[in-house]
Amino acid sequence: MRIHWLFAALLVPGMALAAEGMWTLDNLPKAKMQAEYGFTPSEGWIKRTMLGSARIAGGCSASFVSKDGLVMTNHHCASECLDQMSTAKKNLIKDGFLAKGREQELICPEIELNRLEQITDVTTEVKNATAGLDGAAFKNAQNAVKAKLTSACVGNDKETVRCDVVDLYHGGLYQVYKYHRFQDTRLVWAPEKAAAFFGGDPDNFNFPRYDLDITLLRAYEGGKPAKIENYFPFSKSGAQEGEMVFVTGQPGSTQRQLTVSQLTTLRDLTLVNNLIRLAEMRGVLEQYSKNSPEAARNAEHALFGVENAYKAFRGRLSALQDPALMKQKQDEETALRQFVAKQPALQAKVGGAWDAIAAAQQAYRQIEAPYGLIEGGRGFSSKYSSYARALVRGAEERAKPSGERLPEYADAKLPELEQELFSTAPVYPEYEKVMLSLSLTKLREMLGTDDPFVKQVLGKQSPEQLSDALIDHTKLGDPAVRKALWQGGKEAILKSDDPFIKQELALDPAARAIRARYEKEVDSVQQKNSELIAQARFAEQGTSAYPDATFTLRLSYGEVKGWQEGDKKIPPFTTIGGAFERDTGADPFALPASWHAAKSKLNLAQRYNLATTNDIIGGNSGSPMINRNGEIVGLIFDGNIHSLGGAFWFDPRDNRSIAVHSGAILETLGKVYGGADLVKEIQAH
Repeated sequence: MRIHWLFAALLVPGMALAAEGMWTLDNLPKAKMQAEYGFTPSEGWIKRTMLGSARIAGGCSASFVSKDGLVMTNHHCASECLDQMSTAKKNLIKDGFLAKGREQELICPEIELNRLEQITDVTTEVKNATAGLDGAAFKNAQNAVKAKLTSACVGNDKETVRCDVVDLYHGGLYQVYKYHRFQDTRLVWAPEKAAAFFGGDPDNFNFPRYDLDITLLRAYEGGKPAKIENYFPFSKSGAQEGEMVFVTGQPGSTQRQLTVSQLTTLRDLTLVNNLIRLAEMRGVLEQYSKNSPEAARNAEHALFGVENAYKAFRGRLSALQDPALMKQKQDEETALRQFVAKQPALQAKVGGAWDAIAAAQQAYRQIEAPYGLIEGGRGFSSKYSSYARALVRGAEERAKPSGERLPEYADAKLPELEQELFSTAPVYPEYEKVMLSLSLTKLREMLGTDDPFVKQVLGKQSPEQLSDALIDHTKLGDPAVRKALWQGGKEAILKSDDPFIKQELALDPAARAIRARYEKEVDSVQQKNSELIAQARFAEQGTSAYPDATFTLRLSYGEVKGWQEGDKKIPPFTTIGGAFERDTGADPFALPASWHAAKSKLNLAQRYNLATTNDIIGGNSGSPMINRNGEIVGLIFDGNIHSLGGAFWFDPRDNRSIAVHSGAILETLGKVYGGADLVKEIQAH
């Protein structure tokens, strides 16, 4: 990445921020869109776009592309399903998959699809519930009101309805997002990984790209394909250079409205520790993968995720290490504080918020390691441990009224938790031993050999010895055992002799204690004071600014456009012929045999991948790219290297989204993979 890439941008007077923003669909910048592109979306267009969009609850975007429930997302978003449906003899990630008929479509055991159907503002209810409260009381009241609101929204339809309380503008607004839930999701088509991730890690976050990063799924209801009224038909011609395009997806998280103290913590602590952890995990996974082809297959999904996250976090750290970016953030914060100071009533209410959040950062620095390792998910990195925690805590929490539980065990959240807990996906003991051993090793390293919690966990055993002992004697790999323990409640848990259950029962009090401290000293302080800062922003700007990403439906608009890389102009399109030219025959630049067999039939001039100015971030993977007519012109799968600083700001000159061209999807699905029926289905209007 270029040094001081932001500084140059700050020297450009009046640089237009066209295309910036991940906008909620109930607050689109219509006047700005009309002024820049001569297009104002109608209410009907917005409604159809909302209902045609979808998300994969685990963290990706998707869209409906036929009336019979066909869903398009990225290959890497569905790779966990491909992995779970694979065996030592049939590797769907390596070999790809095509269902010749609907009876051959494979159930994905852990994919839940959500379609947003209604947005309701509940800001008054949430803020009234927490008024005048601090610390644990604030957090408990907020949890209770959220549980009440989501339960009322879901009603008696928990199998088909999901409701989330969404925090926008860091507490400035609270809204209930009501979704239609599809828990029966089936695999229809996926190309080989060699085509979907051609170029591998060397090409990741770069351009030109030549990736067919797509998977087709199908949503089912009542054992039959779901009937969908609003979906996006395909455009074969796709968008032209300079044409306005839209990305409708679920961006996961941005930090463009954080305080300077929060960004400093990210830069100096969180991102650095995450990069160290990912680098170590990558080494362990690579070493384990060398043991056998089956070991490599078991670790493949995790290794992809680690490598992708490492590159993304490294880009974010580089952005925050640029003094010019931090100066810009400091200047913005200073200006807002000065605006507040000029209004005595606002100053009295909001003035101390920045200092309170800074104090919370100091508290976080003291407890980051124990919180992350004991409660936050970085410790006990094993599916067995996750199952045990869900079972033990579930038994304890479900005995309470929904509003008094930990949020992840509220009534509205249980269907998603149960889908994962009862999943029939295989668990691989030898792989889990490696991951658990690594986690326990890091626990001892970071907290110290003499730490009471470490002593309680390990006793006299080494991490390897404890991992072997736990996994060799557990039965939690069997979904029937997990289901029986869940249904048996607290009595069944207390009677269980499973070593992971017994361990979790012993350790849960310490984990809950560190969580309670984090919520009291860090989370509640940040939440309460971020709400105050949001009030200041609203007083100055109203809702003319877009909120940070929250893994909820957003619309980004932009255009098909390349960029300038030094003296070199980067064009916005690649072609299928370019993929063959890039093919070396050696991984990761080796096209699969199916492509070489079909080369004579392919239109080598067909546009393959494209770059646009749309503003996206992680979570947008799998987002449909549509034109003004609501037709699919592309499928988002990545951003370029300059987009990695997009967590904190947007530079329209070289921040680009990367998508698979709609014409390339139709061309290869029909001519390489024999999916003629699917081609007809996704082109039907």
